[in-house]
Amino acid sequence: MIRPALTEVGIFLIPFAVYALFLVATRSGLMVQTSWPMHVIAKLALGSLLLVVVSFILLAHFSGAPPNSTYVPAHVENGKFVPGVEK
Repeated sequence: MIRPALTEVGIFLIPFAVYALFLVATRSGLMVQTSWPMHVIAKLALGSLLLVVVSFILLAHFSGAPPNSTYVPAHVENGKFVPGVEK
């Protein structure tokens, strides 16, 4: 469960990293407070949230089992563990 959570955090941080790279490329001072005005941070946060929502939608649409499939839960057959599968 930690990998999907970290993936979403990474997606959220993408716009901030791109803006930081832009500041480095233009030599505007990455650590200067005037390079990070509140309206820019708000736009970056809004863009980040939009990216996260789109990634959730794409994840729900393109992952998981096919429609009308049946899940057979994990069980024991002849003393051996058989993992759950989609059929």
